[in-house]
Amino acid sequence: MKILMVCLGNICRSPIAEGLLQSKVEQKSLNWTVDSAATSDWHTGKSPDNRAQAVARKHGLNISNQRARQLRKEDFENYDLILAMDASNYQNIISLTDNEQDRKKVKQILSFTEHSDKNVPDPYFDDNGFEYVYELLDQACEQIVLSA
Repeated sequence: MKILMVCLGNICRSPIAEGLLQSKVEQKSLNWTVDSAATSDWHTGKSPDNRAQAVARKHGLNISNQRARQLRKEDFENYDLILAMDASNYQNIISLTDNEQDRKKVKQILSFTEHSDKNVPDPYFDDNGFEYVYELLDQACEQIVLSA
């Protein structure tokens, strides 16, 4: 299984999601590949936001080696599941698809949970939002590995 986490800039939500899922995959000895990307090219090559790294570190995860990259057409060939952090990311990803097979690979990450709002809020402009984002993504990643 190959899973790609996607948010707007690939410096806050998707790096946390990548680190969380990778940790759970390793704990369960699953043969999965996990990566993350952005719908924009604003932060290409940059490390995750310091606040994202701090919340990950607080929970025992090191995401400092990740580097932001933009979603590419070939990602639809290389990944089995592409998980959007919110409805806007979902629409941006879907707009890049050429066929129904690729569209079926794209889901919102919180669709794996019972949250009525399927959007993971972008904490970029809210220093206090990172812990909440971590909790939401932790729940979703746990459900993803349980469904394996």
